[in-house]
Amino acid sequence: MALLSLPAYLDWPAQFCLFCTVSTWIASLITSNVSQVDRLWTFLPTIYTAYFALLPALPNVQPFWLAPYAPKALGWATLKDFSPRALLMFFLTFTWMCRLSYNTYRRGLFNLHDEDYRWIVLRRQLPPWLFQVINLTFIAAIQNMLLLLLALPTYTASVLQPHTAFGTSDYALSIVALGLLAIEFTADNQQYAFHGYKHAYLAKQDGKTKVKAYKPGEHWPLARLAWTPDDAKRGFITRGLWRYSRHPNFACEQSFWWVITLFPLLARSAPSFPALSEIPPLSILLESLVTPSLYPALISSLWATFSPSLYYLSPALALSALFFSSTAFTEDISRSKYPEAYAAYQKRVAMFLPIGTPLKALIIKLLGGEKEQKRVNRLVWGASHVKQE
Repeated sequence: MALLSLPAYLDWPAQFCLFCTVSTWIASLITSNVSQVDRLWTFLPTIYTAYFALLPALPNVQPFWLAPYAPKALGWATLKDFSPRALLMFFLTFTWMCRLSYNTYRRGLFNLHDEDYRWIVLRRQLPPWLFQVINLTFIAAIQNMLLLLLALPTYTASVLQPHTAFGTSDYALSIVALGLLAIEFTADNQQYAFHGYKHAYLAKQDGKTKVKAYKPGEHWPLARLAWTPDDAKRGFITRGLWRYSRHPNFACEQSFWWVITLFPLLARSAPSFPALSEIPPLSILLESLVTPSLYPALISSLWATFSPSLYYLSPALALSALFFSSTAFTEDISRSKYPEAYAAYQKRVAMFLPIGTPLKALIIKLLGGEKEQKRVNRLVWGASHVKQE
């Protein structure tokens, strides 16, 4: 029951992706809530990854549409036994799913009435017809395709590579992946604890007595930070891991999927990448750049050289592109709510990679002097937590 003329390995995933796209889009129209894909985000990459990792356990003929199966066209080498590397990638993805599902659940985002605040803001900014176009094309279709794309590294390990034992890279990448999940879990808990303290403090200031009091002992040990009224009044978290990155959870999320992408690429049987001899010489590249008539040939040559590499890197590249654009939109919203404080936070702390934060501090000190440095630090951390880095 192949779907159109897709490659055998994509037949069932494409069926399921199409089903999820149509279902979430229709559900968004019925409920007037476009966060339906968000509720599936925690599960879909794991489902697709499980499909590729568990191919040998599936039947070779599809009994009915949407039933997972392993087409014989994938070959005996793929279906005769399991790929240890693909199973390891499935385990790590399953662990990722558990962390994200837990965080999603306790924030109440599985509630069918909940909608991501960014979609609410976007709906207000756009004409209704344009918002619905984005709902169909990006929110429903493109996001679902991206979630399928995240499983392609497991396809590479399971179908395109021999099912060999683990190598040094597998052990090293596993340690890095688990470390990233631990850091992301800590960042999630610090943010959750902050909002618990913020809401309790502000409610008490407003004389509200029905809001649950903040109790540090109820939170993850590494999230029991010494919050102050300055933190609550600021409105957004800048402590813990958030002192070094404006989005430590997003940084770890992207890094995790880059690690998953690298598993098959760093294995002994890694796909081949362009050798230096395959890249056009620098003289030819420069000549082509200044000769417009040679542009088509240059583009064709570079595409033929690098497109195989882009295919293998596409899952991580696509996710990073999504995170950069969505994070920029998120920060626009935050800056509109907290104009002075969030602008200072952007000026002082790096968006993703902590390595940029000391550099930002140095730039502020060099260009603005000690007075500007103290002003920015006070806005970001409050008078009780200002210190010189």
